[in-house]
Amino acid sequence: MKSKIINEPSLKKASLRQGGTSFEYVNNKYPKEIYDFFNGKTFYIRTYGCQANIRDEETMKGMLKEVGAVEGEDELSDIVIINTCAVRENAEDKCYGELGQLKNIYQTKKKIITVLCGCMVEEPEILDYVVKTFPFLSVVFGTHEIRDCVNLIYESARDGDSIIAVNSKPGEVIEGLPVHRNNRYKAYVNIMYGCDKFCTYCIVPFTRGKERSRRYQDIITECQELIDDGYQEITLLGQNVNAYGNDLKEGYDFADLLEGVAKLGIPRLRFTTSHPWNFNDRMIDIIASYDNIMNFIHLPVQSGSDEILKRMGRRYTKAEYLDLVKRMKERIPNLALSTDLIVGFPNESDEDFNETLDLVDQVGYDAAFTFIYSPRKGTPAAKMKDDISKETKGERFKELVNHLEVSISKSAEAMIGHTYKVLVDGPSKTNPELLSGYTESNKLVHFKGGIRLVGQIVNVRITESHTYSVIGELVDE
Repeated sequence: MKSKIINEPSLKKASLRQGGTSFEYVNNKYPKEIYDFFNGKTFYIRTYGCQANIRDEETMKGMLKEVGAVEGEDELSDIVIINTCAVRENAEDKCYGELGQLKNIYQTKKKIITVLCGCMVEEPEILDYVVKTFPFLSVVFGTHEIRDCVNLIYESARDGDSIIAVNSKPGEVIEGLPVHRNNRYKAYVNIMYGCDKFCTYCIVPFTRGKERSRRYQDIITECQELIDDGYQEITLLGQNVNAYGNDLKEGYDFADLLEGVAKLGIPRLRFTTSHPWNFNDRMIDIIASYDNIMNFIHLPVQSGSDEILKRMGRRYTKAEYLDLVKRMKERIPNLALSTDLIVGFPNESDEDFNETLDLVDQVGYDAAFTFIYSPRKGTPAAKMKDDISKETKGERFKELVNHLEVSISKSAEAMIGHTYKVLVDGPSKTNPELLSGYTESNKLVHFKGGIRLVGQIVNVRITESHTYSVIGELVDE
């Protein structure tokens, strides 16, 4: 295939934060030849990363189904899309492994259309490596080209070109794209895109662009439609939901939006992710005021050391974070907290690490995502000198997990004998004879029950703790 370059990424361009948020309301109508091409073709999407990536997958599914494509079961489908994450090195390695498998499939099935998209390809060095290493790729596009995925796939197949379309622009808000949701009862709703925080270790502000909020009424309308369709839970999504509305100057902030959606009557309302620096008392009061806003908050801290927090560009101190947690726990009944923690940030000292352990012990988290620091090329932290050995980082990681498990186990064991409302997801992934679902505080519960309970909120009495999940019995049906 000959290569056709429409746009290539630029981290410098991606760092620009000029101009206001622009909106475009689209009505996807395609020429007849596109419907003819996609009609009956199978597609398969493998997604890596966060909820934002999953939400992108749902949009691509909606667009492909709208032109007549049918969802396949595996990489032997006619169109295979790898939707990538760039936050951690581990996620990139998984994508490379998937591409290696695709290469083998391509060699035996030449007509397969292979697509690589998402955050990874927004990084110039990675894009260059991917194009050279996996020349069989039909289309490579970035986070801002999702709206064009149908056209790009068709154009590549029609002309026999390998197309690269990765435009590192500040970004706009596109409304009206079709959606095929992965879950019938739980929905993700984007409220904003991008991030302006530029934490020194994070590539997201470059891959996702500037912070740009959707209009309040567009979000409310989408949520109302979900409620009308019988959805039981909505999660409001953003790289930093607390910053919602700052770019629009239309008189709505995140607290307003949270209250507006809660008033619609959705049984369960969640949000992710929130930045401690933007979390104010009004948000806390709104959460405490509505029973359908879940008493679970993901509040990434990353480190307990003021020195490391400063080098990370996190904009708060350990004391300020702990004070925020204190105010949350005082006002929100039975609050459950989860967090993100990075071990081994460049030149993290023993004292710095011990400060993190101390914070973990003080907060008493119910869940946590822990990571050993991996540099992202193009970020300030990647240029920092780092003399911490791999062995030391590994030892600290294990010690951190041990500290976290103390509070996680304590929280899980305290649930025994009590009854909780659980939204049933379906058969357990570890034991198909059991059902599984999550409590309001986002604890995974396994219990026996009929498949007809899927999508319902039921009462489950907890009988056994397995630390990261619990076992229960149905109280009523």
